[in-house]
Amino acid sequence: MQWLMKVIKMNTNHDEIKWKKVFTTQKPIEAEIVAGNLESEGIKVVTFNKRDSSYTVFGYIELMVPEDEYERAKELIEGINYSE
Repeated sequence: MQWLMKVIKMNTNHDEIKWKKVFTTQKPIEAEIVAGNLESEGIKVVTFNKRDSSYTVFGYIELMVPEDEYERAKELIEGINYSE
């Protein structure tokens, strides 16, 4: 669990970034597409794979973005239907 806390408290230019969950899915490819689209817009993304390694139908993949980019990221995600 310590490594998880280190990821969330990444520092950039000595300023602590506060992360906020912007997207959740059970589909790895969907998470990759959404993360790639956010990154192409200049938004930093951290991916947490909380899926069970033995039974991949259990658990989720969460995408986190900096708190100050949350609204912009949410708008970008809502503007595209990833479930088709």
